[in-house]
Amino acid sequence: MTTAPDPYAARLQIDYSERLDRLSTAFRLIMIIPIAIVLGLLTGSGTSQTVTETGRAVRSSGGGIVAGLAVATALMIVVRQRYPRWWFDFALELTRFSARVGAYALLLTDRYPSTVDEQSVHLDIDYPDVTRDLTSWMPLVKWFLAIPHYIVLALLAVGVVLAVIVAWFAILVTGRYPRALFDYVLGVSRWALRVQAYMLLLVTDRYPPFSLQ
Repeated sequence: MTTAPDPYAARLQIDYSERLDRLSTAFRLIMIIPIAIVLGLLTGSGTSQTVTETGRAVRSSGGGIVAGLAVATALMIVVRQRYPRWWFDFALELTRFSARVGAYALLLTDRYPSTVDEQSVHLDIDYPDVTRDLTSWMPLVKWFLAIPHYIVLALLAVGVVLAVIVAWFAILVTGRYPRALFDYVLGVSRWALRVQAYMLLLVTDRYPPFSLQ
């Protein structure tokens, strides 16, 4: 008797809706603008301007809160072997919010993204025991080890764009998101989340599987 593998540290599930609103779908690119601005303000990089001694203005951009949190977490794991719980909780809720906005943008749900409620997007990430689950030097190389995933995800993203375009027309005509396309888009989103958990959120040393499941 075979034993099922342990679930990955990051998991995503989105409820499939049998009927979707045609009007909401038709104007999705307009309707998403306000919540996309909110998400952009939370995750976007800041820009500053510095004047040099010669009078030349030099613009520089910060990496944004997501990149800053990733670097800070990496340093804490490498130097102190700690992962502050409140950092994790913030990153988890921000990732959940981003997933809700992403699901809405990809037409996977009609529910306008909430900044608080889970809605139909169920995302969970396990909080790591640093001394037991994480190797202190791994954050230094995870970005490199994940390169094969970047390449595959870039190719899969092309398929996602095509799938969403086809789904948009299908919803306008039938009011339904073709289940095969829904499962594909969800699978790519799930794959991307696992890579994010591995090399950005740094919650696990287990290499992400090459799988849509």
